[in-house]
Amino acid sequence: MSENTKPRDVQILPIGTDTTILRSRSWTRLRFEIEYALAKGTTANSFLIQGDKIALIDPPGETFTQIYLEALQQRIDIKAVDYVILGHVNPNRAATLKALLEIAPQITFVCSNPGAINLKAALENQDLPILVMRGEETLNLGKGHHLQFIPTPNPRYADQLCTYDPQTEILFSDKLFGTHICGDQVFDEGWEVFNEDRRYYFDCLMAPHAKQVDTALDKLSGLPVRLYATGHGPLVRYALIELTQSYREWIQQQTNADMTVALIYASAYGNTATLAGAIARGITKAGVSVESINCEFADPEEIKTAIEKSAGFVIGSPTLGGHAPTPVQTALGIVLSTATNNKLAGVFGSFGWSGEAVDLIESKLKDAGYRFGFDTIRVKFKPNEVTLQTCEEAGTDFAQALKKAAKKSVVARQPATNLEQAVGRIVGSLCVVTATQGEVKTGMLASWVTQASFNPPGLTIAVAKDRAMENMTHTGNQFVVNILAEGREIRKHFMKVYTPGQDRFAGLATEEASNGGVILNGALAYLECSVQSRMEAGDHWLVYATVNDGKVLNQDGVTAVHHRKSASYY
Repeated sequence: MSENTKPRDVQILPIGTDTTILRSRSWTRLRFEIEYALAKGTTANSFLIQGDKIALIDPPGETFTQIYLEALQQRIDIKAVDYVILGHVNPNRAATLKALLEIAPQITFVCSNPGAINLKAALENQDLPILVMRGEETLNLGKGHHLQFIPTPNPRYADQLCTYDPQTEILFSDKLFGTHICGDQVFDEGWEVFNEDRRYYFDCLMAPHAKQVDTALDKLSGLPVRLYATGHGPLVRYALIELTQSYREWIQQQTNADMTVALIYASAYGNTATLAGAIARGITKAGVSVESINCEFADPEEIKTAIEKSAGFVIGSPTLGGHAPTPVQTALGIVLSTATNNKLAGVFGSFGWSGEAVDLIESKLKDAGYRFGFDTIRVKFKPNEVTLQTCEEAGTDFAQALKKAAKKSVVARQPATNLEQAVGRIVGSLCVVTATQGEVKTGMLASWVTQASFNPPGLTIAVAKDRAMENMTHTGNQFVVNILAEGREIRKHFMKVYTPGQDRFAGLATEEASNGGVILNGALAYLECSVQSRMEAGDHWLVYATVNDGKVLNQDGVTAVHHRKSASYY
């Protein structure tokens, strides 16, 4: 049975004294958010601690409600549950929490103060029994399970709360240290195979909040931890030291970036936050850091400071009752009074029936004379994978525009050094690499393609971190290398500047490859490839792929090559 057809299930295993994990497993892409874009499924990890009192940690969302409760009932009498501890609250969990309350109305919820506000709203009940944990409070379940709580908020998860059990030395880390990948492994033995997925998860979820994540790691650093019980993916036991160090290094990369973009937003139902995440991913992958600010929880001085030190800003808003929410209007006022109009701007938002908030923000910024780094993004209802790709490309365009402007303002291009001229003489065949993922089809011009192995036949391709198709060159992905012939117009077609979401194959004769990629009929030859591994190499990823199939389309053609004068530019 393929992973795409496996039914959802709940995997159960003891992980410590009186402590059990219930992994609700989805083998396919679960949600349309940028951190799920690798489409490797995920696990929603929930935990059961059975002391003298019984606590459940992080029950899953509504797609798992029934099978989760059935699995839980096989282990314990749900009516005996005393506490439900929530690392964060989102509306998706409401159905499961309501079902638990119906069975066990005596349950007391344990969460942060922002979590309590969200929980009351999600369950539409202002009288819920809630223990609010601000950092000093503890909860004694008996049998040595004297739980400690560490608030680790960030703009996307302002209510995030980690739970530590000194009896088992397990840190229930919620979003921290997780990854979206589904499999049979509960722990991360052979952890190197998860490195790529953990890095991608960090880049999507943690990089826009690097400052807050760094603060969270400082708070957690004094705890003697032997296991990170993450909210998603394999639990971190074997790579605990290495992953913690990697988080510090990746945070440093963000804080060392030369430029910062202030990403300011509010989100009523999570859709605008999803768009913000995709835009942030596009910005950070281009080497510009993001300071993400949820204006529902930020004070005016924080917004003002972020704007002052930023090279540009992006504002996102939902539309509620035909208007932008009050926190967004307040933030817009701060931006207009703080940001000089030579700063690059961007606007985005989601809406149900009308998008007046987005129009209002756009018109105010235009009237004030700001330039825009991408066309305003308006999304009706929930975003899909095409929308997310458009948002990511818009974020990358925004970052590249900032970097281009900074180069111009410093100095004109200097003549290439002898070294750059020498390296630039390395000649590579000119290719168009194409890939498909769901509804998204994309392609890019490449000349850094080299044969790497005979058996199996394989090649390497260097993919710049800020290329649109970078996220389709992860391990397990498929792509097609179209080798171009001299004298063809295909090269010019792919040298154009594309707007976010624009069809890169319009006007070209194409066919679909057996691996889903795009074959260009005018190419000299094509190769169907599967990514086996990749390595970080400066501002590129070096991707190794094996060749599964291919064909020469033009027996008389000559391979096009790219002659560069310097190694300092593409």
